[in-house]
Amino acid sequence: MSRGYPSMTALLGLLAIAGYQNRDKIAEMLRGGAQPNPAAPGQVPQSGAGAATPGNLGGILGGASIGEVVSGGLRELMDAFKQQGHGEAADSWVASGPNKQIAPPQLEQAIGPDVLQTLSQQTGLSREEILSRLSKSLPEAVDKYTPQGRIPSAADFS
Repeated sequence: MSRGYPSMTALLGLLAIAGYQNRDKIAEMLRGGAQPNPAAPGQVPQSGAGAATPGNLGGILGGASIGEVVSGGLRELMDAFKQQGHGEAADSWVASGPNKQIAPPQLEQAIGPDVLQTLSQQTGLSREEILSRLSKSLPEAVDKYTPQGRIPSAADFS
């Protein structure tokens, strides 16, 4: 599965579908209580009995808690960006101050084709749509999830 980055893949999938603006719904989605509508970006996911995350996205979470997905996903994400030469941009999202933007081609290079393919299969979104959504929402999301200028531990979400 996606270069061994299940938490990063899950985090990116959730951000691509729900976006950071719906972060309060992400925990509900992880529990299988809401179904986001990929065709309606920015809309609040619909709830319903037995609703689940789109496609098989719930399956890639492997029973992880929201804290484990966010904390582990952020660590994996930072490592992937640094390994691909985009550490300066990623570090700006964690640090205080302005966030550097990331263009879709650089994002694709950082997260890799395997992660993108998994995200596309699991979310039903095209690679282009995933890259477009993430290049817009990822810097803000990482910034908001790291308010103390550090990657939080899973316990910080309890």
